[in-house]
Amino acid sequence: MPAYHSAFLQDTDVRIIGNFALLPLRARARGPAYTLPPLPAGVAELDLDPDHESYDILDETLTLFRANTLFRNFEIKGPADRVLIYGILWISDCLSKLKPTMTLREAEKAITTAALEQYALPGDPSFPLNALYQGPKDRAEAEILRGYIGQMRQELGSRLLARIYTDGTGKPSKWWLSFTKRRFMGKSL
Repeated sequence: MPAYHSAFLQDTDVRIIGNFALLPLRARARGPAYTLPPLPAGVAELDLDPDHESYDILDETLTLFRANTLFRNFEIKGPADRVLIYGILWISDCLSKLKPTMTLREAEKAITTAALEQYALPGDPSFPLNALYQGPKDRAEAEILRGYIGQMRQELGSRLLARIYTDGTGKPSKWWLSFTKRRFMGKSL
């Protein structure tokens, strides 16, 4: 059975830096991404239909994370798949920072700190997936890519926590934490 690929592969009118697509995001964090309209009143993030105008790559990443994490191989079909791979690896990194006894407040602090700390970009010697990603052409593109990935990391972290702490007990979901030790493609950020 093959891994699940991004539904945004057919989007051809997006900016691409290296071979990383800068897809529109429904984000509260500031950054260079084109902003999608916010969710209308009465529509929950968990119930968002993939055909909705506010559905973005981060929603898709959260939806496909648990299924794709089980795969050791992933055939990249386009730039949107590279965004999906980075998002899945970032979620794995976030889950590794969470403990079963953490409150939502402690988890928010840990994930926000991790999202804002220095990280390697594609093309940097310390980036773990340089075989799959091309680096930016120049410094200006590198700064745009750093802003986009930073925006993506912050927003994905906050949406992940909203899913992990949905039951109202103040404890993280054991179903999400069970993926803490799983490594998508055997890699980590």
